[in-house]
Amino acid sequence: ARPDTVAFDGERVVDSDQVLQLGRVPGSMVVVGAGVIGIEYASMFAALGTRVTVVEKRDSMLGFCDPEVVESLKFHLRDSAVTFRFGEEVSSVEVNGRGTVTSLASGKKIPADMVMYSAGRQGMTEELGLDAAGVRADDRGRIEVDEQYRTSVEHIAAVGDVIGFPALASTSMDQGRLAAYHLFGEPVRELHELQPIGIYTIPEISFCGRTEAELTAASIPYETGLSRYRELARGAIVGDSYGMLKLLVSPEDHRLLGVHVFGTNATDLVHIGQAIMGCGGTVDYLVDTVLNYPTLSEAYKVAALDATNKIRALESVQNS
Repeated sequence: ARPDTVAFDGERVVDSDQVLQLGRVPGSMVVVGAGVIGIEYASMFAALGTRVTVVEKRDSMLGFCDPEVVESLKFHLRDSAVTFRFGEEVSSVEVNGRGTVTSLASGKKIPADMVMYSAGRQGMTEELGLDAAGVRADDRGRIEVDEQYRTSVEHIAAVGDVIGFPALASTSMDQGRLAAYHLFGEPVRELHELQPIGIYTIPEISFCGRTEAELTAASIPYETGLSRYRELARGAIVGDSYGMLKLLVSPEDHRLLGVHVFGTNATDLVHIGQAIMGCGGTVDYLVDTVLNYPTLSEAYKVAALDATNKIRALESVQNS
């Protein structure tokens, strides 16, 4: 999505597509927008040595993620010389031969070699003739669908980025499979609650299931189990001292309610918890099973023991 007020030139002021065509690594960069794409690129350029400033009009970033994980990512990015300007809005961007100056509504001015706008994605539906088919799209080109991915026209389905969140390749591919089953009246099982989210920042973020905020809002009791990569032999081997894995566990029946991972291989590790939840497993399995040593997967064992110890401590007090 390109704001009409921004003069994109592909050199000094770029969007998240044009940034892929850059012939150089900028010494400094302003990233406008702290959504998934903006933060992914901010972390990538920071890893390359670029001094990055992130400007976001909201008061936080990645609001759908676990707050503890987001705080860990912010701490790590700040340690990589990333500056965050939350609650700020860009009023103008000036460009000259030496670089850019981004002016904020609060009066701040940020000099940088380059500005990258990450204002979300726009559905490319203008040339599809949706009106002729009777299909509706919103002002961002996104198509509204029901739970079976049917549009306002019963025999036409839509899937993928064009229907909005989560707009991930993994979920989009499965939406296509599910839509085909629904259109042909075939029975299909949809594990909607267990779709993993993967964010390819450096370090990665991935989670599956509920967040603490969601469980609290729904008045569902839970206990947390935490493991830090620095406690693991493999964490020391790969040099990851900041990674963490958090389990959310029901104290009543020990079911896994959520898995949240931050660090090396997070987008791979999350699938262990996803499989356990999908099969109706409990944290007891992780306590009892043996995991290869040294692996990052051991984080599940450590977190499971942590959660179980907390649950046992509660039970011992209640039953005394």
